[in-house]
Amino acid sequence: MTAGKLSQQLQQQQQVQQSMCSLKGSLRTLAILTLVSFTYLSFNSLHSSYFSSSSSSSSFISASSVSLAPATKKTTILVKDYDDDEISDLYHSPRVFKLNYEEMERNFKIFIYPDGDPNTFYQTPRKLTGKYASEGYFFQNIRESRFQTQDPDQAHLFFIPISCHKMRGKGISYENMTIIVDNYVESLKSKYPYWNRTLGADHFFVTCHDVGVRATEGVPFLIKNAIRVVCSPSYDVGFIPHKDIALPQVLQPFALPAGGNDVEKRTTLGFWAGHRNSRIRVILARVWENDTELDISNNRINRATGHLVYQKRFYGSKYCICPGGSQVNSARIADSIHYGCIPVILSNYYDLPFNDILDWHKFSVVLTEQDVYRLKQILKDIPDNKLVSLHKNLVKVQKHFQWNSPPVKYDAFHMVMYDLWLRHHVIKY
Repeated sequence: MTAGKLSQQLQQQQQVQQSMCSLKGSLRTLAILTLVSFTYLSFNSLHSSYFSSSSSSSSFISASSVSLAPATKKTTILVKDYDDDEISDLYHSPRVFKLNYEEMERNFKIFIYPDGDPNTFYQTPRKLTGKYASEGYFFQNIRESRFQTQDPDQAHLFFIPISCHKMRGKGISYENMTIIVDNYVESLKSKYPYWNRTLGADHFFVTCHDVGVRATEGVPFLIKNAIRVVCSPSYDVGFIPHKDIALPQVLQPFALPAGGNDVEKRTTLGFWAGHRNSRIRVILARVWENDTELDISNNRINRATGHLVYQKRFYGSKYCICPGGSQVNSARIADSIHYGCIPVILSNYYDLPFNDILDWHKFSVVLTEQDVYRLKQILKDIPDNKLVSLHKNLVKVQKHFQWNSPPVKYDAFHMVMYDLWLRHHVIKY
């Protein structure tokens, strides 16, 4: 064998050995990576299970018991001690609510269309009193809040400031109201490019009276595409829960102070007084009006009987019955919460305010209309410890159903803004 052939064979053997070494190295590297990945995933799985089980067994977790390991520096989340009032099982996802709320306060931006005559139908807040005060407070608060931006390119959502109460005052028919609203929105579509990007999915309007609801229902592309923040959130009239928002109907100013932790002073089992302007109210009055444990009146308490007699009856009752009237909503729910009387929701099609944030079963009794015939027995069957728990939780949520000017953290305005913040995340363009 010549020296040349021998050298060639040696080179071939070296290449084979190098290839084998390279393959072994690759396999070794792959094995190490697999082991590391498996260990990491197992740790995360155990960690998540522990965190989940701990969350369900207590109202909060301290920093000394667990912390979340960050995937990157940018996503570091530290779990810290929170006040019980801020982080509790009143919320469906308390930690998510806490963290998202803080992000909303820092980043959320709303652009308010400046168009429209402020002296007629637009830019016109409802008066800040009476059962439609919620709309007026929202209009006023959004203009005075840090959420407003003058730069539409920075906005997450766009506010269409339609307020129809002056239309009613001028005697305009519902048909003409619809034409006015339609023309206004069409002018915004032609003047600005923002509606056409999403067909209005990142736009919203607010109305808390039947005039506004009826005036906008005649504009299909508006109610089907834009976010409706309304006080009549009934499933059977086109309300879409994952898109629209239930605006709490709050009768402000409240005539008397908020009810506190005073359940032992409440001797009446259940209370309701009002007009029989719906089927469920007629049944409620007919079945229970003469009952000795339920205080049911088929007419609103006459002011001639004494000063603030109606409001004072809330203070003496454990449960306050809240049946729907001409609309599914009622200011009685917010009244009950304010005066510390556990609301009994008696409705089939009511998307309760902040229902995707608050667990209403923790501070109210939610029934269907058919339950009206067993109402007293249902309430009497609630154990005393459950009653006390519902009442304590009710006091905690009072701040969420209070309008303020200027707005206050966690009040009704901020809760509506948080609901809007949640919905803007699902809009893509």
